[in-house]
Amino acid sequence: MDILGPHLPLIGRSPLFDGICADDLEALLFCLGARTRAFSKGAAVLRRGNVTTHMGMVLEGAVRVERDDYWGNRNIIASFGPGQSFAEVYACEPDLPLDVNVVAASDALVLFLDVGRVATMCSTSCAFHARLVRNLLGLIAKRTHALTRKIEHTSKRTTRAKLLSYLSDQAESAGSNRFSIPFDRQELADYLSVDRSAMCAELSRMKRDGLVDFQRNQFEIVQRSIP
Repeated sequence: MDILGPHLPLIGRSPLFDGICADDLEALLFCLGARTRAFSKGAAVLRRGNVTTHMGMVLEGAVRVERDDYWGNRNIIASFGPGQSFAEVYACEPDLPLDVNVVAASDALVLFLDVGRVATMCSTSCAFHARLVRNLLGLIAKRTHALTRKIEHTSKRTTRAKLLSYLSDQAESAGSNRFSIPFDRQELADYLSVDRSAMCAELSRMKRDGLVDFQRNQFEIVQRSIP
């Protein structure tokens, strides 16, 4: 567990370990067979078609969940940074092959936890087991909600409407009209399922119209009412 030492505060703040005291955390990580692995940017963290009993938590860097169609067009499903987890659903159902790829969006350090050990009572019958199960169900519910929000963004009819829906959601999550997004322009286009050039042109028009301001991945919603 020495390698986790500097990351224990971050791990402890994860919703997965909500209500579990710091003194119990290391013992719980041991019960879950915790292990870390480093990935270079662009490396595959989990591959489509594989099965797994392990969920991941980002300790450093970022990962993104992608799906490629038959012609190789990329669709970004989600992006996760330090303290955020991924692949919970697949880990809970080990007979369900991944239909997505998880890729390191930057150099990343990932903590893997064996969710299969959550589904059965551990040999030590740890008191925090039931709490962990509740927290895991909560994470899966939040992941389902996030996917529903993505569907709402991408179902809008125009590129502007998709951008406004997504940026509004990010502002609400940040609790501010100024916020950063986890995507560059190509990744944002892939996430919203739009053409990059058309999206960039629309962003420029939105800036000219006084709706938003931005610098790279830093955004500000300037005008709250949509003309």
